[in-house]
Amino acid sequence: MSNVYDSAYGLENALRESSEFKNLKAAFEAVMNDEAAKKLFENFRDTQLGLQKKQATGEDITEEEVEKARKVVETVQQHQDISKLMEEEQRLNLIINEVSAIITKPLEELYGEQNSN
Repeated sequence: MSNVYDSAYGLENALRESSEFKNLKAAFEAVMNDEAAKKLFENFRDTQLGLQKKQATGEDITEEEVEKARKVVETVQQHQDISKLMEEEQRLNLIINEVSAIITKPLEELYGEQNSN
């Protein structure tokens, strides 16, 4: 019987060696090595995290905050390096979501069988 943790670490290594992760890492480094891009990206992340925190705690998000976030997103999307970083992140997230679906399949099948009885 294989050790689930060994398999998980193997999956981690496979992810690190994937072209998707390597492309994301290169895109991230390009942004971090450009001071203007880095500041824009950090502002974007801070805005995003602030809104997520408010949502998680049930606080209302003001129209002003929504407008600020929209402007930040527009600015970030216009920056070539940050836009590339976001694209690469989406590609990697797609793989992670697909892998998550694969590894949770036994649970889905188990509970699916339970509901069909």
